[in-house]
Amino acid sequence: MVRKYIYADESGDMTFTRGRGASRYFILTSIVLEDHSLATALTELRRELAWQGVDTKDGFHATNDKQATRDEVFKVLQQFEFRVDATIIDKPKAQPKIRQDTTQFYQYAWYYHLKHLASQVASKNDELLVVAASINLKRKLSAFKAAIEDVLWQVSPTRNFQCAMWSASSAPAIQAADYCSWAIGRKWESNNLRSYNLIKGKIRSEYDLFARGARTYY
Repeated sequence: MVRKYIYADESGDMTFTRGRGASRYFILTSIVLEDHSLATALTELRRELAWQGVDTKDGFHATNDKQATRDEVFKVLQQFEFRVDATIIDKPKAQPKIRQDTTQFYQYAWYYHLKHLASQVASKNDELLVVAASINLKRKLSAFKAAIEDVLWQVSPTRNFQCAMWSASSAPAIQAADYCSWAIGRKWESNNLRSYNLIKGKIRSEYDLFARGARTYY
């Protein structure tokens, strides 16, 4: 029996408007680990940066980090073998019925993310731990966690699974997922490939959920 780990974070938001500051895409990105040597290396990098006078405070967060820090994080990511998967949701193409409630939309994204991924990374004899970054909607944390658990009951090949929601600052592996999601998000939102190209070789799937759709709803 092998324990597999899926760590996930998102880029974009769940605001369904073309207003200023709203993202076009909601992107759910995960990395798959069988050990935590990558997480250990990121913690060591954080200590080294602190010694150099760079205080990362709440850990690595690609949106907020300076470019020099991003460069160092991507160097670490490039040293390890891990799998990256992303599910891309073009929000204007999402039908109103799936975005009436943020929990419903969140579960929808997770269902299509794990539908094929779960069976590709785990067998019925494995253990599977899925850890998602906690969303900045504290009143809905329990509902979001329940949504992921419901998806796992539907699609997981193993019944030996657990789900958790942690703050990104508490888990270097989530910070790695954050960096991958940020890089993929930059590609989709602004066609900026600088960081995307650094992890491109690790991306196993980049699924544009509504690629065949043409109709937009807002």
